[in-house]
Amino acid sequence: MEPTERWPGNLPPETTSMVGRSLELRQLERLCGRSRLVTVTGVGGVGKSRLARRAAAGLRPRFADGVWWVELTGLREGALLAHAIAEALPLADQSTRPLLDVVADYLADRELLLVLDTCEHLTDACAMAGEALLRAAPGLQILATSRRRLGLMAEEVLTLEPLRVPRSREDMDESEAVTLLVERAAETVPGFTVSAAGTADVVRLSQLLEGLPLAIELAAARLGRLPVDELVKRLPDRFDVLQESAAEPGDGAPPWHRALRTTIGWSHELCTPAERLLWARLSVFAGSFDTEAAVAVCADAHLPEDDIPGLLGVLVDNSVANWLPGPEGSERFRMLDTVREYGAHWLRELGEEEPLRRRHLAHYRAFARQADAGWLGPEQLTWYSRTAAEYTNLRAALDLSLLLPERPERPDGHAALELAGNLWFFWHACGFPREGQYYLAQALAADRAPSPERGKALWAEGMVFATLGEPAAVGARVPEIASTAARFGCAATADRADTLAAIAAVMVGDHARAVTLSQAVLDRHRCSPMAQPTQSAGCVRSIAYLREGRVDEAVAVLEHLRADCDRHDEQWARAFTDYLCARVELARGRVEAAFAHGRASWLAKRRLDDSLGMAFALDVLAAAAAAAGDARRTAHLLGLAQRTWETLGVPQLGISEWIDTRRTCETQARRALGDDVYTTVFENGYRTPQDAPDPLTPGCRNQ
Repeated sequence: MEPTERWPGNLPPETTSMVGRSLELRQLERLCGRSRLVTVTGVGGVGKSRLARRAAAGLRPRFADGVWWVELTGLREGALLAHAIAEALPLADQSTRPLLDVVADYLADRELLLVLDTCEHLTDACAMAGEALLRAAPGLQILATSRRRLGLMAEEVLTLEPLRVPRSREDMDESEAVTLLVERAAETVPGFTVSAAGTADVVRLSQLLEGLPLAIELAAARLGRLPVDELVKRLPDRFDVLQESAAEPGDGAPPWHRALRTTIGWSHELCTPAERLLWARLSVFAGSFDTEAAVAVCADAHLPEDDIPGLLGVLVDNSVANWLPGPEGSERFRMLDTVREYGAHWLRELGEEEPLRRRHLAHYRAFARQADAGWLGPEQLTWYSRTAAEYTNLRAALDLSLLLPERPERPDGHAALELAGNLWFFWHACGFPREGQYYLAQALAADRAPSPERGKALWAEGMVFATLGEPAAVGARVPEIASTAARFGCAATADRADTLAAIAAVMVGDHARAVTLSQAVLDRHRCSPMAQPTQSAGCVRSIAYLREGRVDEAVAVLEHLRADCDRHDEQWARAFTDYLCARVELARGRVEAAFAHGRASWLAKRRLDDSLGMAFALDVLAAAAAAAGDARRTAHLLGLAQRTWETLGVPQLGISEWIDTRRTCETQARRALGDDVYTTVFENGYRTPQDAPDPLTPGCRNQ
C-alpha cells in the first residue's frame, strides 16, 4: 500500500501485483542497508525491475531527498547517461560544465536513492558514472538492475532467480510460480481456478515455464484462446525446435533463458502473420509510441494502415505490448525489452531492419518539422507534451541520422541538421540545452557543407548557448549564419543571424547595437504573422530599454509583443513578456502588479518545464516580496530559486543589474529576519519542490 505522505521522487507506480519475492525483498533491503551500490542481476524476464521498484518504495523513508528512477532502456549512447540522470532528477541541464559534474554537485549534499534500471547495454558508462557520483555525494545510494554486474569494487550483487516451481501437486500451494500463473490467468479468463483447469496440467505448465515471471505472464495471456492442457502439449515440442534453431553466441541473438525464449517464440507462433509482422516492425521504436507513429512507420501493402489499430489491440491483449496513458488523454504503447528484442531479431531475419529504421527516422523528422511550425501558437502545450513523450524516439532518430552518409540529393539528406535544428524549441525552451548542444555539435561536425539546414542548426546552437549564458559562443555563430543567408537568399536565415547578434549584444551590455539589430528584424516583420525571430528581437529590445532606464519605451514594445502572443494564443514567449512586465512594474513601484506578472510567468514556465524561465520568474517574485517588505517570503522565494539556479549556467544570463537586484533582496531579508531565521526559511524554500500545491508561499513544503 502506498504511504499517504507525499515523498519526493519519480518512482513509477506498480500496475500489477508482485507475487512472492518476500525473501529476496528482505535480502535486497539488507544489502542496501550495508552498501551504497547494489545491483540486482538475473536473466531477462526474471523480474529485476519489479523487485527494484518495490524495494525502492520501501526504502523511501530513509532518503530525505527522495527516490529517483532512471529508465535506461531507450538510451543507446553511454555519453548521454549523465543527461538521462539529470532528466530524471529535478535538475535542469543548463550548464557549461560537464553534466556529470553538475549532477555530482547537485547530489553532493543530498540524501537520495538513485535507481538505474536496465544497465546491461551501458555497464561501462554506468560503472564510471556510479563511481564518480558515489565519491562526490556521501548521502547517495545507487540501486541498479542489469543482466550483468557493473564490476565495481564497492558493488554488492543480488542475483535474482526464477520463482519457486512445484516439484509435484503436494507442494503446489507453496509455489510462487503457480500463484502468479493463477492470478494472471484469472485476469484473462474470469473465474479461472486450478481445479477447473486441472491440477496436474497447471503444475506441469509451471514447470515448463521454469518459474520465469515474464514467461508465465505471456502464457497466461494466451489462456483465453487455448486451455491449459493444450498449452502443456504444445510447449515441449517448441523447446526442441527453438533449442535447435537457437543462434550461436555472438550473432546478435539475445542471451535468454530457454523457457523465456521458448514462451516468447510460442507466443509469436500463435500470432497471425500480420500480428507477427507488426511485432517485428514495432521493435524499431525506442520506448513508447502512439498509434499514429505505428501507422506511419509500419503500414504498407502487407500491413494496411486501417488494420494496425486493431492489431495493436490484439498484441496488448496477448501481453506482447503494454497500453499506457499518454498526454492529454491519448493512448501510447510499449513493449518490454525482451519482447522488443525478439521482434528486432525477426526484423533482421526479414531483411527489414534498415528500411524500417529509415522510415522511423523519416516519421520523426516530419514530426519535428510539424512541431517547429506549430510551436508559436495555440497548440504549444500539446506540442510540448507530445515532444516530451516522443523524446526517446527522437533521440533514436537523431542517433541514426548521425550515422547516415550526408548525400543532399537523397530524401534523408541533411537529416541530422534538420532534425536537430527543428528541435530548437525543445533544447532552448523546455530544459534540454545540454543535450541539444551535444546533438547540434555532432550534426554540424558531420555535415559542414553550406545549406539552409546548417544555417538553422547554427542558429539553434546559438540559442542553446544563450540559455547557457555564453554570449561569446552566441556571437561566434552569427557570421556563418549571415553568410548562409546571403548565399541562399534566405530571409528567415537573415532574421536568425540578426536576432542572434542582438541577443549576444544585450548579454554583454551593448544596448545600442542590440536595439539597432532587433529593430531591423521587427521592421521586416511589421505585417507578418507571429514568428520566433520577432519575439526574440522584441524581448531583446525591451531588455535593452529596461537596462537603460527607458521604461515607457520598454512598455510599448512589451504591449505589442503581448498582444501578438494573445492573438495567437501563444504561452512560452508570453510568459517571458510577463517576466519583463514584472520588472517594469517594480521599476514603477507597483508591487502587486509586479507579483501578478511574475506569478503568471512562473506558472506558464512550469507547465513547459522551462527551468531558466522559472528561475527568472522566482527571482522577480522575490524582488516583489522584498519591495513589499515581506522578508519571510523573500527568503523563501530566494531559496526556491537557488535550487534551480544551481543547475543553470551563468545566473541571470550574466546581466549585472538583475544579479545586483537579487543580492539586494538577500541583504534586506537577512537584515530583517536575522541570520538564523533567514537561513531556516531559505533552506525550507530550497527544499520545496516546485510541483508542491503552493510552492510560492512559505511553509507550503509538502514532503
